[in-house]
Amino acid sequence: MHQIKFVIPFLFCLFCAEEKTEEKWWHKKAAVMVEIQIERRGVKDPRVLKVMRDTPRHRFIPPHLEKMAYLDGPLPIGEGQTISQPYIVALMTELLALKGDEKILEIGTGSGYQAAVLSALVSEVFSIEIVKNLVDSAAVRLDKLGYKNVTTRWGDGYKGWPEEAPFDAIIVTAAPDKIPQPLIDQLKAGGRLVIPIGARQQELKVFTKNKDGTIQSKNIIPVRFVPMVHPKDSIPIKGLEIER
Repeated sequence: MHQIKFVIPFLFCLFCAEEKTEEKWWHKKAAVMVEIQIERRGVKDPRVLKVMRDTPRHRFIPPHLEKMAYLDGPLPIGEGQTISQPYIVALMTELLALKGDEKILEIGTGSGYQAAVLSALVSEVFSIEIVKNLVDSAAVRLDKLGYKNVTTRWGDGYKGWPEEAPFDAIIVTAAPDKIPQPLIDQLKAGGRLVIPIGARQQELKVFTKNKDGTIQSKNIIPVRFVPMVHPKDSIPIKGLEIER
């Protein structure tokens, strides 16, 4: 009995030490990632920098790639999809110009990492993923990690989420050839759409919806995203190529 009483506290302390060690290693890696990969490239929003330090990126990739989680590049997550480079996640998040009370639509849930980052910065996140295996695992992961203001859905991102529209901002993490019209329709006046556009040559763009319904666009940087999957039927609207 005396041996049992001694072993149980010892095992508990050992478990706690392992937990603290794990927490310590990734926090250090995340801090270095933010300083070198993100801040030095010009991302300045302190809320974005903080959430990038606080979000455990290694929990959103396959276990055998955990040690690469905080390196400067995208990583495969299965089903031919990737988790974006940390800098791109931070940049796109900053481009949304969030204040804290927004309702956000994300197209392309993937592993759930971008949704987790947004979760700490806004009121509600609605995220759509066309690959069912990915959205199912992301939903479980987000719930387990405590991201309670994220709602996921399996579906066609080109159609948006009309039942929950309008949205204060929309972020797209896969590249369509042209702008999906439903996303423009579901964006509030004054809202921003951050999206990579293009097939072989892609450009990260910010579209702002004016009060009169017209759209202003701004090119940010060349990027490389996985393609946004959907049957295409495009039409030009107000000088922009829009899909419907």
